[in-house]
Amino acid sequence: MKNKGTNIKRWVEQRGQIFLKEIGVKKGQTILDFGCGEGHYSIPAAKIVGDKGKVYALDKDINSLNVLKNIMQQNAISNIEIINEDSRVPLENESVDIALCYDVIHYEKNRKIIYNEVYRLLKPTGFLSVYPKHCKEDQPLMELANINLKSIVNEINEAGFILEHKFSKWLLHNDYYNEGYILNFRR
Repeated sequence: MKNKGTNIKRWVEQRGQIFLKEIGVKKGQTILDFGCGEGHYSIPAAKIVGDKGKVYALDKDINSLNVLKNIMQQNAISNIEIINEDSRVPLENESVDIALCYDVIHYEKNRKIIYNEVYRLLKPTGFLSVYPKHCKEDQPLMELANINLKSIVNEINEAGFILEHKFSKWLLHNDYYNEGYILNFRR
């Protein structure tokens, strides 16, 4: 699939919801989309969690958040709260059911700050779901990566999380579909 608009539209309208349900997102939950960009995961998550749920869409890029805000207005989506922050999340301890860190952690020099912040925010029954795009096991360009899956798992385990599931799934990366690993960690 090469058409950017079509890929994103299919993802946001249908495939993203299927994907998120498969990784564990349910009606009524509170989700943190850490590094949400334009909301390609926030919007499907908001549709799943419904009116009794909440999605916090966090990103440091105000331009991406403005795109998300426009999409929310056009589609009358009211259960997403936009947060323009870098890594400190202005939410209470143990207030989130699931934290999504998709295509984010490779950008951070000190990923431990993210892991610690997510650990603080997750409810005792919550989980962290990571899509470690740009790791050595990821296609394409894995030869340019500086971290592998085993190292990522070890880093997250050291932050107090326990790997519960490792999935290989087709998912949206930017504007195209890509097969990648999803790692779900319990608190």
